[in-house]
Amino acid sequence: MDNSLRELYQEVILDHSRHPRHYGVLEAATHKAEGYNPLCGDRVTVYLVLDGQGRVADIRFEGKGCAISQASASLMTDLLAGKTAAEAEQLMEGFLHIVKGETPSALPEDARDHMDVMSGLSAFPMRVKCATLAWHTYKNAVEEGAQ
Repeated sequence: MDNSLRELYQEVILDHSRHPRHYGVLEAATHKAEGYNPLCGDRVTVYLVLDGQGRVADIRFEGKGCAISQASASLMTDLLAGKTAAEAEQLMEGFLHIVKGETPSALPEDARDHMDVMSGLSAFPMRVKCATLAWHTYKNAVEEGAQ
């Protein structure tokens, strides 16, 4: 990755961290889960409204942590809003591959473009846990069912 692209990715991460999308409590949430990374202290709560077909009708998060965990949660909410359970699972799998430095299979190009900002994390294995915290918390919210 060249320096100009790396700098652009860093700016996108900082923007999502400083100005998170979909941040805050979702009072009407049908699903909720809390995630915690004991290695660094990052915390995130993911709130969801799933419609009758399992589509993410609304999604929010709140939490405290490093720029990477907060940016990843913000990016995740942008990507998952309006997606079906199957589409969300595909995006999560793709994201996990990207942050580990692997090539994702069957990932929509527009999603890949957004996720690539986190591709440099594979060089920092301890930061991968920061980036994946919100995604795993989302999955827990879906699996644990209604609140």
